[in-house]
Amino acid sequence: MAPVTYVIVFDVVPELRPEFLELLEAVLDAMRGESAFREAILHRDPNDENRFMLYETWRSHQDVIDVQLKRPYRQRWHDALPRLLRQDRAITVWQPLRADRAVSAN
Repeated sequence: MAPVTYVIVFDVVPELRPEFLELLEAVLDAMRGESAFREAILHRDPNDENRFMLYETWRSHQDVIDVQLKRPYRQRWHDALPRLLRQDRAITVWQPLRADRAVSAN
């Protein structure tokens, strides 16, 4: 099983940004408990407060398709997306090759 990373870009309806973030944060909090979950990083475009990029890595693409996307905690999120977004989210799939992180100064 090869790990997989998804890069997802969201263009949010401005007045619905608080609801978007509330629903997304609930999903991110739940994802942390999944054994197949590796990491997720939510970014905001510094030039557009309504544009977000989510970077998430999982153990395998097949597990995401067969198991993760069907989790009950995702239902409200998926149901709300068409109303919350100005356009469909852009999703690209990547295979991680290397990860580098700063070493703690502690």
